[in-house]
Amino acid sequence: MSLPAFIDLTVEEQATELCSYFKALGASNVDDDQNSDLSNIVAVADLCFKEGNEGEAEGILNSIVSMLVLLPNEKAESIITTFCQKLAKPPSNKLGLICLRVLSVLFHGLDPVSSTRYTVYHTLVKVAGQVEQIKSVFTDLDKMRAQLGPCKPNNEQMQKLLRILHEALLNSRESELASKVMVELLSTYTTENASQAREEAQRCIVASLADPHTFLLDHLLTLQPVKVLEGALLHDLLTVFVTEKLSAYLKFYEEKKDFVEGLGLKHEQNLRKMRILTFMQLAENSVELPFETLEKQLQLTEDQVEEFVLQVLKTKLVRARMDQLNKKVLVSSTMHRTFGKQHWQQLRELLTTWRTHLRQVKDSMLTIVNEQAELLAQQS
Repeated sequence: MSLPAFIDLTVEEQATELCSYFKALGASNVDDDQNSDLSNIVAVADLCFKEGNEGEAEGILNSIVSMLVLLPNEKAESIITTFCQKLAKPPSNKLGLICLRVLSVLFHGLDPVSSTRYTVYHTLVKVAGQVEQIKSVFTDLDKMRAQLGPCKPNNEQMQKLLRILHEALLNSRESELASKVMVELLSTYTTENASQAREEAQRCIVASLADPHTFLLDHLLTLQPVKVLEGALLHDLLTVFVTEKLSAYLKFYEEKKDFVEGLGLKHEQNLRKMRILTFMQLAENSVELPFETLEKQLQLTEDQVEEFVLQVLKTKLVRARMDQLNKKVLVSSTMHRTFGKQHWQQLRELLTTWRTHLRQVKDSMLTIVNEQAELLAQQS
């Protein structure tokens, strides 16, 4: 990758120019008459923000970047860490966007196996969150893992990164991505240290329950920090949303109304989600659902059923069609609320049957081809 440069000079000449620039801004730790150490230049890098010239500031910072990427690994870590600290809290949104571009250049300019790439990426996420540009840095977990993979961040580093990434996504109103990041964070904990993430597990559960677009929640129960909450009311409420029907939620709410509302959850939204989840569970066991059954199980009036079914179909969790004449819903397929051992066995049986049918089709086609070939041979 080509890196922006301060000016077409040698590294030594470039350092001298930078020293002159920062000395004019009042820096006392640089000397433009001698080759000042790069660490001294980096230590005053944020002085360029005071000039008010964004274009000049970006040029200065890119000049420093072009020197940082040339540092040997044993010298790079402390200097690049200091540089990131100087750019981590830009004084304005415009300067924040500059810092974002400069840090991106640095990240991609470093050796893929350099441990300092983690530090730079962490700062990138922090700055992107401040200027609400997180999508320019992060789009999905797989891509992030691929980018950071070669530099091999340890588990503690990944936890710190995922925390700040989750915060940045929430600030940017990317709730769906934020939820995925939180689940990823909780999955980094083991039985031994799961209790350390107790509060994060609680926030994850509440956010998932509150999200109007999140319906499949069984994966949360497998996370170690969530297992730590077993026996707590919040874990009981989550279990209701994972396995129970609407009637169980209504009973829980009646008995623990203050608790549910104290979590910031809205009862009407909970009702909507539980009705959809109950519908899914009913659809798992029957291909025909009479309106009368839906009225009873979902506690709806007769004139509410059709509108509700349309809402369910919009989620794409269930494929079905309504037979208004006979007052029933004909189910084609549905997502499973939970995917346990029996479901894996069913999937295995389905795939095995499918493979057998394909072999039969293949054998039949070969028979036809051979017969045609023999017929042509006889005719010739």
